[in-house]
Amino acid sequence: MQEGTIRRLVSDRNFGFIRRMDGADLFFHGSDLQEAVFAALREGQAVGFEIGRGRDGRLEAVKVRLAKS
Repeated sequence: MQEGTIRRLVSDRNFGFIRRMDGADLFFHGSDLQEAVFAALREGQAVGFEIGRGRDGRLEAVKVRLAKS
């Protein structure tokens, strides 16, 4: 599992972007959250995730979880 932080949230469309440790950003959709609800997310929050391919074939974050503190 990779680690990063939530960079941007688009609440009205239920998606956002995660900044990876290497500085690249990945799209994620609220349906890929595990053990968390989209409304509780905040920018800057640490998360863990896996990388998968979206419906359009591009890389995106999947199985997104809040990082353990």
